[in-house]
Amino acid sequence: MQKITASLKPADVQKKWIVIDAEGVVVGRLASFIAMRLRGKHRPDYTPHVDCGDFVVVVNAAKVKLTGKKLTDKVYYRHTGHPGGVKEVTAGKQLAGRFPERVLEKAVERMLPKESPLARAQMTHLRIFNGAEHKHEAQAPEVIDFKSLNPKNARSQ
Repeated sequence: MQKITASLKPADVQKKWIVIDAEGVVVGRLASFIAMRLRGKHRPDYTPHVDCGDFVVVVNAAKVKLTGKKLTDKVYYRHTGHPGGVKEVTAGKQLAGRFPERVLEKAVERMLPKESPLARAQMTHLRIFNGAEHKHEAQAPEVIDFKSLNPKNARSQ
């Protein structure tokens, strides 16, 4: 009897759309769940070199929660491209600022494989919205109640 490892081909992949409400949810726990879904590691036919993950839509991204003192102590750095152009912003200012969805986006991006075309392709399947509305109803996404999966997933304050 021969045992054969079945490898998924890109043409055989069936992608689903899922919606997650991020209101009151801890950022790191949500980011690890999203990264797993984007990579496709929840599937029994997961293949590491094939983009077999789902499309993920996140709503209410501006209302995520951070644990501990991360609102004041966690710092995001970026560079303008000019000499001495390093800019920094704390997580609290980022959430209260113009682009609060970047906190969740960076958390997910840093949980995917680094510097690879596959990771860049998987990040294009993530759609993050600050409000409760999204424009992907036509894809008939499945709603996942992430808060109720584990009591530690949500914070009240």
